[in-house]
Amino acid sequence: MVDVSQKSVTTREAQASCVVYLGDAYEAVAANSLKKGDVLKVSQLAGIMGAKATASLIPLCHNIPISKVDVQLRLDPASRSVAVRALAVTDGKTGVEMEALTAASVAALTVYDMCKAAAKDMVVGGLQLDYKAGGRSGTYLRAGLRRCDLLPSASSPL
Repeated sequence: MVDVSQKSVTTREAQASCVVYLGDAYEAVAANSLKKGDVLKVSQLAGIMGAKATASLIPLCHNIPISKVDVQLRLDPASRSVAVRALAVTDGKTGVEMEALTAASVAALTVYDMCKAAAKDMVVGGLQLDYKAGGRSGTYLRAGLRRCDLLPSASSPL
């Protein structure tokens, strides 16, 4: 584990995203007709829980106090997919990138799990860090992203 004892406590936040291409399951998710329940709501909750469990899942990841997690899932009819965005915030000595990435990936995996009986052609992809702020390295905004691509609950990086 990296020694963060000499670092200053600052507000740190990070947003990650990914996409679940639903294929044949798209209509069932859009109609909220799957037997397992509301895919988007359950996956949102799973993402939040995933962020809180990050240190248990990722070896050598610091267990940090998370002050906010926001997970949003949006259906995209053009690509027959679910866009997942996850934001994590802390006041601490190390960043929350792993918590945001874990939240997005657990939400996406939950979508997959809930839909696997309806479609075998689903693809989870594009897991990435979109934005981070705080700490010594400052602010990072993925090239090509704009403020409107971030969750409304994110602080403005611009």
